Amino acid sequence: MKGNWSWATEFVLLGFQLSAETELLLFWVFSLIYTFSLLANSMIFALICLDQRLHTPMYFFLSHLAIIDISYASNNVPKMLANLVTQKRAISFVPCIMQTFLYLAFGHIECLVLVAMSCDRYVAICHPLQYTVIMSWTVCTVLATMCWSCGFIIALIHVLLLLRLPFCRSWDINHLFCELLSVLKLACADTWLNKMVIITDCVLFLLWPLCLVLFSYTHILRAILKIQSGEGRRKAFSTCSSHLCVVGLFFGCAMVVYMVPDSSQQEEKEKLLSLFHSLFNPMLNPLIYSLRNAQVKDALCRVLQVRSR
Repeated sequence: MKGNWSWATEFVLLGFQLSAETELLLFWVFSLIYTFSLLANSMIFALICLDQRLHTPMYFFLSHLAIIDISYASNNVPKMLANLVTQKRAISFVPCIMQTFLYLAFGHIECLVLVAMSCDRYVAICHPLQYTVIMSWTVCTVLATMCWSCGFIIALIHVLLLLRLPFCRSWDINHLFCELLSVLKLACADTWLNKMVIITDCVLFLLWPLCLVLFSYTHILRAILKIQSGEGRRKAFSTCSSHLCVVGLFFGCAMVVYMVPDSSQQEEKEKLLSLFHSLFNPMLNPLIYSLRNAQVKDALCRVLQVRSR
């Protein structure tokens, strides 16, 4: 194909390429999971907004996580569901690039919000007397603003580097959506700069944040073990274990996708991991926080009791 990227009008998302019956079954299963994810995260966000007892830094960041999960899933899943029930799996060039931009943005924002939540837990458990001063609403607002700003800026850098490339090898994207590495494989120009930025990104926004989280929880664990009260230890462990579950799911998927050497088998694994992160993670996050968090369950009970009167 001659010319530059402006010649590219659409791509084809190959997906899993299963039988029509299997894809129809997956459509209904994934639709139910997606609907549940939207309802569960909306419920978490509404509870935090409505219940004054949840107006704390921890739940402030949890409300942002709920918004991110709704946005991330809504960016990837609807097109994937549509592709399961239609033979025409084409996606126009501009929507494809927008999908890439948004999934990168929300992925980076979620990473940074999880780090902010670990810092909040560190201050709450290791420095409880200074908690209200250190984690003031001004600090929380600045942290949240930085998370969202950095996420969109990093995503914009990746997309701008992607737009400079000509796409002439194939129109077929071997993925469920316009994932960065899958789109990059279609470029017929040198992608060295793009790959270097991706590697740098992985170090700065994957390895380094994970190290910060692990560092925080090392000190948190030490502080929890020093608590004399068994009830106090149980409550601290319950709060932190919920966050650690979410952190493990997020960083585990991201590291396998972007830090494991590429191979033919790896492409299929990446599809499954991307499916898990786009569809199941947004569903699991509210379940983890609601089932393992007494305050969220109490808030839900209070709301239900008020409405039943």
